[in-house]
Amino acid sequence: MYENFISNLRLRRFTVLAMIIFVLFMIRDFMTPILLTFIFTLISVKIVKFVQRYIKAPTFLLATILYLFELWLLYLLISRYSTILIDQVVSTYNSIVHFYQHKEFNSDVATNFISSYFKNHNWQDKVESGAGIILEQLQNVGRLAIAFIVSFILSFFFMVEKEKTILFSKNFLSSNYAWFFQDLFYFARVFVETFGVVVEVQLLIAIVNTVITTVGLGLIGFTQLPTLAIMIFFLSLIPVAGVIFSCIPLTLIAYSTGGIQTVIYVLILIVVVHCIEAYILNPKFMSSRTKLPIFYTFVILLVSEKFLGVWGLIVGIPIFNFFLDILGFKIRTKLTKD
Repeated sequence: MYENFISNLRLRRFTVLAMIIFVLFMIRDFMTPILLTFIFTLISVKIVKFVQRYIKAPTFLLATILYLFELWLLYLLISRYSTILIDQVVSTYNSIVHFYQHKEFNSDVATNFISSYFKNHNWQDKVESGAGIILEQLQNVGRLAIAFIVSFILSFFFMVEKEKTILFSKNFLSSNYAWFFQDLFYFARVFVETFGVVVEVQLLIAIVNTVITTVGLGLIGFTQLPTLAIMIFFLSLIPVAGVIFSCIPLTLIAYSTGGIQTVIYVLILIVVVHCIEAYILNPKFMSSRTKLPIFYTFVILLVSEKFLGVWGLIVGIPIFNFFLDILGFKIRTKLTKD
């Protein structure tokens, strides 16, 4: 029975795939660091291979230089951008205090309104609820930051010992249970190929978003555009949601720069960029690189985002193409009479 199972390739691969899905479901709480590690490693491998076409240098050296450059960019973003953001928050606070202390401002009216509001509403529950939401979001940010750091380190370790890691992993293909690892390698290869296309598309989208947003901010009157461009590029690597995440710091800077009118301009710019990414760039780039119709691409993105959240926008297309490849689905480019 065991030998018959091993010789039945279709049943064997179906069993291995079911085991993979079950394991991923059991470790679903660790999916964020797993996917981040995979994305960092995939991008690093592509960059190193591209550089090695023109410069014959060892992978260890190129990977070290690449990760040091990424750390320098991250330091530049945090050091300069955090300073700008703190200055804008302080400026906004000073503007509010100045407005409150202005002689034309009737503080008694505002005080009476706030007092009556607190008397007529259960403000204590609302404050506790709001504090709970803020605490939960801070915990989510902390978990994401830890996952980012761990994934970055794991990706670096893989890259500096890439040849040694690959050589060691190939030994599983000649073990007593080589059939299992061969099927595992088959599924991994198919998924990496489809996922690589999505990563390339997201990089293109991030570049286009950064250019459009930076030009728009320059026309509005923003300064420190290079630092803001780095922030926008990193956030644009998060599909769709990255544009929304950049809303809060940009609106704070806009308020201290030109007041409510500038805030409105920035919000309009963010909405326009969000619509361009979600409804034009994402479906169009995905369909052109994956050979899927825009209708299918758009539906897959909507469904995967509904069930998997933001990660669904990244892994939705690879998962769909993954199952198409397993099913032996062939994409036709022309209609036939039959």
